Amino acid sequence: MTVLKTSMRNFLAHKGRMALSAVAVVLSVAFVCGTLVFSDTMSTTFDKLFAATSSDVTLTPKDAPDAGDEGPRTGKPESLPAAALAQVKKADGVKSVEGAVTSDSVTVVNSKNKDIGPSSGAPTLAGNWTKNDLRSMEITSGHAPRGPTEVMLDADTADKKNLKIGDELRTIVAGGSFTTKITGIATFKVTNPGATVVYFDTATAQRELLGATGRFTHVNVTAASGVSDERLKANVASTLGADAADYKIKTQKESIADNRKSVGSFLDVMKYAMLGFAGIAFLVGIFLIINTFSMLVAQRTREIGLMRAIGSSRKQVNRSVLVEALLLGVVGSVLGIGAGIGLAVGLMKLMSGIGMELSTEDLTISATTPVVGLLLGIIVTVLAAYLPARRAGKVSPMAALRDAGTPADGKSGAVRAALGLVLTGAGVFGLYAAAAADEAKEGSLFLGLGIVLTLIGFVVIGPVLASFVVRAISAVLLRWFGPVGRMAERNALRNPRRTGATGAALMIGLALVACLSVVGTSMVASATDELDKSVGADFIVQGKQRVSHQVEQRLKETPYVAHTTRFKEVKADVTTPDGKTDKGVGLSANDRTYVQDLRRETTAGEMSAAYETNAMSVGEGFAKDHHLKVGDKLKVAFDDGRTGELKLAAITDEEGSLDRGAMYLNITTVERYVAPDRMPLSETVFAKAVDGKQDEAYAALKKTLETDPQLKVQDQTDFKQTLKDQVGQLLNIVYGLLGLAIIVAILGVVNTLALSVVERTREIGLMRAIGLSRRQLRRMIRMESVVIALFGALLGLGLGMGWGATAQQLLALEGLKVLEIPWPTIIAVFVGSAFVGLFAALIPAFRAGRMNVLNAIATE
Repeated sequence: MTVLKTSMRNFLAHKGRMALSAVAVVLSVAFVCGTLVFSDTMSTTFDKLFAATSSDVTLTPKDAPDAGDEGPRTGKPESLPAAALAQVKKADGVKSVEGAVTSDSVTVVNSKNKDIGPSSGAPTLAGNWTKNDLRSMEITSGHAPRGPTEVMLDADTADKKNLKIGDELRTIVAGGSFTTKITGIATFKVTNPGATVVYFDTATAQRELLGATGRFTHVNVTAASGVSDERLKANVASTLGADAADYKIKTQKESIADNRKSVGSFLDVMKYAMLGFAGIAFLVGIFLIINTFSMLVAQRTREIGLMRAIGSSRKQVNRSVLVEALLLGVVGSVLGIGAGIGLAVGLMKLMSGIGMELSTEDLTISATTPVVGLLLGIIVTVLAAYLPARRAGKVSPMAALRDAGTPADGKSGAVRAALGLVLTGAGVFGLYAAAAADEAKEGSLFLGLGIVLTLIGFVVIGPVLASFVVRAISAVLLRWFGPVGRMAERNALRNPRRTGATGAALMIGLALVACLSVVGTSMVASATDELDKSVGADFIVQGKQRVSHQVEQRLKETPYVAHTTRFKEVKADVTTPDGKTDKGVGLSANDRTYVQDLRRETTAGEMSAAYETNAMSVGEGFAKDHHLKVGDKLKVAFDDGRTGELKLAAITDEEGSLDRGAMYLNITTVERYVAPDRMPLSETVFAKAVDGKQDEAYAALKKTLETDPQLKVQDQTDFKQTLKDQVGQLLNIVYGLLGLAIIVAILGVVNTLALSVVERTREIGLMRAIGLSRRQLRRMIRMESVVIALFGALLGLGLGMGWGATAQQLLALEGLKVLEIPWPTIIAVFVGSAFVGLFAALIPAFRAGRMNVLNAIATE
């Protein structure tokens, strides 16, 4: 009880000094809890949607892709005959049966030719209006479509795109496009995560989306009263008999599980990525907490010595500090849980802003979320305070005779330095082994080990490095400020362990920023270099839909275009002479002109020969694995087609990353074995301009695609910029998530300076008494802060560039061979760190300047 009272008294007495540490705990716990609440809410939203849209039993073609799989390559979804409905109706326990049509291979545009689909990555869904849709939607305006010129739109899209009844929409499908007018608006009864949904009458949906009448993409079966879904499924399968093998039959529970699995993989990636960044913030927060308690213990040396002198045992002192940490952890965690819920709501609003609608009505807070937040916050805080608590327990009763605030750990021990050197050396060896690896998989293990060991090593050896690095920075930066600069340098060097820990907190976040910047920039540089070397085409046409035959023909007839090249991917099982079969291999089927549009080097044979009839090429790796040589025969069983025997005409090298390991053949060869209605549409079309007419061809191609906003033409410059923008967007997201760790690190600098000012109260009073002005005092504290921030930045950026350069060596094994250091980013971050130091010192410097000189001198 005495220990608890002492801890409570100390905690309340120093609550101001604990505040910033509490903020670090709050932010870290909030990130974890916010992530868990947000991901659980998204799961709840999709579960409700899937439950509302799934019938009791669903019948689909056996070749139909499962939820989350790649859509139809032909541009038209797999379908089943209307005769299946009549068969299913005969099954026992069936209340009703209806055929449905659904396709996501569509683009819907308004009268201004603008795509009304979501920009968030959610699909545009088109289909026929059925009774099953009434489970999830209700018509709130107008009426359902009754003929080929009518369409009904979901209310969310109508609201976002300012559409109303009577407005004209054009739907672009694989077979062309057709125009309709909005006759109805339907509102979701459950939350719509962001999809655009349009409904046609059944005949129009069949004709336009499937290209055939009397067919459906799936059949919705409703169970009679008292019949379970499992029983109904068995009855339907029994009634179909041998025909059941042509279909997939799923209960509502199975359909929901399949849909959840497809969405769950995306949600899991997002969830664990965010939790990873929360973990980084926790790691940074540990340094802040260690520093806080270390400085509090140092400041209370006399107090602890007196406690020891009047009978307190080491265990009691130790426990007293740990109880303070426990209180800090509890307070910070409770506040963090509340802040996490607020953060989740904020993320939901942010997602709504970019098109993914999430309702606070679905806000889901599972019982485990607050438990996880509370345990993490308390455990991390108590563990971080353990070393300072041990140090407090070792304070001698004689310490009561010394001045308070005398640091007991001013010099780093030889053991610490030796351990840090060993860990850093082992980490450097790991990075070297990764860079020297022959295979990326093997090298990635060494890379991970090297990153962990060098990070730990730098943290351990930080106090030793502080003594040298701070002096070097000070020699360049602080000597210009005369005596004030020298005092700032000595203050930063006064306690190397404290400076090392404070700098390490900033180092972690900036090391990751530097590493990812190097990797991202190198990827873009490598891809750009390879495009320059390998791509001969002037233009690339691709988009959110595959390229239809009609568009291919229009592109081919575009003025100033010398030739176009279709690029298709077909699936096949490839059997080699050694008797082994590789299933589901993606083959690159192209026009013969592809050899001009993409220059590929060969290790055997000629690429032009691979485009002869019944010929193909393989990659060097595949050829080695199967001991192939030019002239060998390969049996190729095409999906949805026949089996052919093709001659191996060329083996391509695998030096670059573009089309690495691809197997090439002519589209005309594929057409010999695959029926026209089963041939996949082109994923991309390449175009070559007439010599000297690139600008004219570019303008003409854009004009050709004016009516097809789902497709985009780019020249090589545009394509490179798109690649750069995509990598940049990804890096910006990562930087944003790392921002939390950097904020916590800044709080660490503020906390260290604030406690340092308190610790040096008497010293500051004496300096003021002998003539140091308030302005000079504030400048001294700001300079000290800048030096600590630059120390952390220098270590972090150096370490991160080392990690990034090593990672690039692994990417080189996959063809990305250019190492590029983003010096503007690195310099900007380093300079920005100095401003971070200045910002962090504002409040501590202001408080120091306001101290009463006499009161400060009288402080013990």
